[in-house]
Amino acid sequence: MKLFITEDFLLQGEFAKKLYHEHAKVLPIIDYHNHLSPAEISTNRVFENISQVWLAGDHYKWRAMRALGIHEDYITGKASDKEKFLKWAETVPYTVRNPLYHWTHMELQRYFGIDELLSPANAEVIYERTSEQLQSSSHHTVGLLQGQKVDYLCTTDDPTDNLEHHARIKKQGTSPKVYPTFRPDKAFAVEDGVSYTVYLKKFESVTNSSIDTYDALCSSLEQRINFFHENGGRLADHGLEQLYYFDTNEYDCKTIFSKVMEGKTITTEEVNFFKSRTLLFLAREYHKRGWTQQFHLGAIRNNNKRLLTNLGPDTGFDSMGDFSQAKALSGFLNDLDSTDQLAKTVLYNLNPADNEVFATMAGNFNDGSIKGKVQFGSGWWYLDQKDGMEKQMNTLSNMGLLSCFVGMLTDSRSFLSFPRHEYFRRILCNLIGKDVEAGELPADEKWLGKIVSDISYHNAKEYFEL
Repeated sequence: MKLFITEDFLLQGEFAKKLYHEHAKVLPIIDYHNHLSPAEISTNRVFENISQVWLAGDHYKWRAMRALGIHEDYITGKASDKEKFLKWAETVPYTVRNPLYHWTHMELQRYFGIDELLSPANAEVIYERTSEQLQSSSHHTVGLLQGQKVDYLCTTDDPTDNLEHHARIKKQGTSPKVYPTFRPDKAFAVEDGVSYTVYLKKFESVTNSSIDTYDALCSSLEQRINFFHENGGRLADHGLEQLYYFDTNEYDCKTIFSKVMEGKTITTEEVNFFKSRTLLFLAREYHKRGWTQQFHLGAIRNNNKRLLTNLGPDTGFDSMGDFSQAKALSGFLNDLDSTDQLAKTVLYNLNPADNEVFATMAGNFNDGSIKGKVQFGSGWWYLDQKDGMEKQMNTLSNMGLLSCFVGMLTDSRSFLSFPRHEYFRRILCNLIGKDVEAGELPADEKWLGKIVSDISYHNAKEYFEL
């Protein structure tokens, strides 16, 4: 069979090929948002087999397997690792036109040198070949990252994390450099009072203080921000359905906090007010320290309550929502900008209907102080595929400056996900290459090559001050 993932995969013209091979391909990777385990990096974990590194925690694959009618035993259940891989191999041929088909074969080729299309016919052989390679130091966690030329990566960490593994990685002095990202979502999740009070007990244990008032909560958050800063953290991230904004003080965070601690019911408006005011407090703390704040907006989570009960969160039952975004987002950013306390900001939308809203909103708050200060972030989650990336970049091109874009990230829990950067770079080069072929851009390889290089690597390195 003819080779599927060729050296010119996704590159449709000569100019696109030149841009990719001579300007994008050679660059290392900055992955400024992912969910990798710092513990697995610091201990240089050895995976026993490909299922452990490829299928565990990957809800993209889980959703595809469920759609095909595969029993949960072979997904998150009691089946053996090999049995789970064989079921995934059975699924892959049916993923045509889903990005999983591309990613699967890119990852097999890039990490294991396997050019064959995965199917039930070769699954057992591929399982054995890949599992054998995973025992080599080049395929332990650090080797996997180094093999893809990852320079920097930023993990996603709760404020209560002691960051011991980040400290250990820094002491080891190996590449890549790994930095924590402050993810305080649980610190203002007052909609579930029982879970919230349990979380605060954990928070108290790491701050050695009592969090019995709202002021104490803010003080503890500031303490942990300082701790993250001391350990190299310069980014914060927030995953929300939408931002909330209130231009009047119709509620009071101190009162809302007290009601939660007393086990009293609070209204949806009180929940939203609390989140909004706490986020504004955090955002000003980020600005004070020169951090970048990220907002991932638009996911509606845990839709299937029956399977949430059986399997827990983050198991593949989240989807894009249709929340109203523009007005509150504008008010939130404007509140910070009005006192010149708006930090560098990256906005990610999950619903493609919001592309133009987010792109134009970012432009409202670029004030000339920093190149691309407010970014319309890369295609995220359900949009990190060819069509989603093209639409995001076309929207940014039409309504902002693509040349200032900080590029791609994996947002992944898998150590085999880094060919997604290559995927993005090929799509970027093809997009620009097609414009050149159509006579819509000049065939200036030196200049367009610089634009491609900047988006692929240099803009992120400058923006995040790495």
